Amino acid sequence: MISIYRRIILLQVKQHPSLHHHAQGSLLIKYFESNLFDFADITSKKITGITATQNFLHLPLIVKLFLILSYHNVRKNSKITLPFRRIFTMTPITDCNGIPYPVFTTGNVTLCASVDGAKPNGSVYCLKIETTGENARMPVPGQFFMLRSVKSQQLLARPISVFHAEKTPHGVEVTFLILLKGKGTKELCALEADDKVQILGPLGNVFPPPAVSNGSTSAKVLIVGGGIGVAPVAGFAESLPEKSYDFIASFKSGSYGLENIKPENLTVTTDDGSVGVKGMVTAAIDAAKIKAAGYSAVYACGPAPMLNYIKTVSEEAGVQCWLSMEAHMACGVGVCLGCVIPTTEGNLRCCKDGPVFDSKILSFPKPEPGRIPRREPEAAPDLSVTVAGVKFQNPLIGSSGAFGFGTEYATIFDVNRLGGIASKGLTLEKKAGNDGIRIWETPSGLMNSIGLQNPGIPHFIEKELPEMMALKPVAIANLSGSSLETYVEGAKLLEKTDVPVIELNISCPNVSAGGAAFGMSCSSANSVVAAVRAVTKKPLWVKLTPQSPELAKVALSCIEADADAISLCNSFQGVAIDVETGRPVFDKIKAGFGGPAVRPIAVRLIYELYETIQSLPEDKRVPIIAIGGIATWSDVIEFVMAGADLVEVGTSTFANPLTMLECIDGIEAYMKRKGIKTLSEIKGIAH
Repeated sequence: MISIYRRIILLQVKQHPSLHHHAQGSLLIKYFESNLFDFADITSKKITGITATQNFLHLPLIVKLFLILSYHNVRKNSKITLPFRRIFTMTPITDCNGIPYPVFTTGNVTLCASVDGAKPNGSVYCLKIETTGENARMPVPGQFFMLRSVKSQQLLARPISVFHAEKTPHGVEVTFLILLKGKGTKELCALEADDKVQILGPLGNVFPPPAVSNGSTSAKVLIVGGGIGVAPVAGFAESLPEKSYDFIASFKSGSYGLENIKPENLTVTTDDGSVGVKGMVTAAIDAAKIKAAGYSAVYACGPAPMLNYIKTVSEEAGVQCWLSMEAHMACGVGVCLGCVIPTTEGNLRCCKDGPVFDSKILSFPKPEPGRIPRREPEAAPDLSVTVAGVKFQNPLIGSSGAFGFGTEYATIFDVNRLGGIASKGLTLEKKAGNDGIRIWETPSGLMNSIGLQNPGIPHFIEKELPEMMALKPVAIANLSGSSLETYVEGAKLLEKTDVPVIELNISCPNVSAGGAAFGMSCSSANSVVAAVRAVTKKPLWVKLTPQSPELAKVALSCIEADADAISLCNSFQGVAIDVETGRPVFDKIKAGFGGPAVRPIAVRLIYELYETIQSLPEDKRVPIIAIGGIATWSDVIEFVMAGADLVEVGTSTFANPLTMLECIDGIEAYMKRKGIKTLSEIKGIAH
């Protein structure tokens, strides 16, 4: 009878999906297959490795009944190990170390508000998230969660340490303290009550509890938190008996996150002296004080320089020290290997092997000094840039094909604040452009197949150019063509006008003839640039395609033909397929791809081009105009540091018409903060 039951149960176990998600589940299946639970031989086998309570809770009823009956008949057998007995208990769902298993679920925001006491105001937020049902997990002090708003525009979740956690009638509410720092944390800090958050966790190991003797800690411990690092150590302190520890909190200004702790001694230090002792953590603790206090252990979390100091003084005092580290993460579960930190035991994962580490295995390499010298803030930085004798009031240019002729946005924002405006791509004759779908949105990008639709150069000269010239930004005529002759004839017409700059487009990906074909090889690029140069004395920029297999050589061939600057890069080529029809989206199959998604590639191309140009004699070097996925002021600075003089903004203006104005304001604020007088001070600084 038992054998029949076993076979029935084995079939259900194998078919039950929940068991295949855990290693313990596969072990359970293995035990069934080996007749482990037959009464005849169960007493002769030792069961090990099964520690997941959830495997039992999620089993079909018939399996539960069989296991309970089996346990009832063998419960007195001394050979049945404790892990097996845990299957039949209702203890929290934890691993063999008592740490809760992580889950991926959706939480509900119950509170999101700025934290009182944090300076400057609004720099730190308190976020409370409730999870309910079977996926609710109570974290252990020291753990963290990966958080991402359901409405997030960011790809990855952000790792945030647990500050406080408590059970609710329906689940668990976890409180986080979040430093408003980047795009991801900005989204989290902007959440409102009842917003949904994707939550993965709890993750990571925990702060080891203090050593105990006769039911009480053998000695006091010291807990140190620096800045936002106060959150996890305050959560840990909350789990300890009152007055069993001393607590040091160090901030630049103000203080926060201390409301739940009950230390015997609390010391607060601030760099500006606004709260407590003036100074850094060094003003509150050293090796002699640690030794004199008789601490049994030190626990700390905060900036790397602080942790390095705590490690040093703790080890000098001969006291065990545990440090909670941080690193950039993608997965949070130890798979991506992006968060490894060097230790004496090799590269260890901050998410899986940490974030809490024994200080003895950690080393803190001396940070390299930044390449931007420390200066006093600059009151009025100069954003102007001169390229090929033409002065731009700032480096922001409305990109060709994405800004019309400038007047289209004149009623939306003050276009006169821009450095320049590049016209729509112009051909000698009027062009109707491509048929079919022309625009296709992709994640963080936009595909287009416009096909150089434009009114023709004669019409531009008569109608659009006067309006462009009436604006303050430098007018740039983007010249394209289908043959060498049409390029030359177009340049002749533009030469007779007052347009300050010609941008020679030999890179359009959406035309059947000419366009990118001229930018694919050195010989064709050289020939068209030389021919146009022969008929115009205006500053001549050459816009290149990223599709060329010999891009650096093509750029050099353009410089040899007397190009005054290089624009890089035009859109990349891509293909989109409509999954409903099974056909390519665009009539010409391939289309141009731009937007924020291409920016890292564009930065790489600018970086490499700058080094190529710098290898030339000084009198042969030309400026670079960067194009590709610029959306923020920091994107602009990144391109400048890579070697660009000016930048053109395209796709991002469609998403946010004020992009370029925000970039200008952001650059000015950055230069003031860093004491940078002109952009030339940081041009190419990354090399």
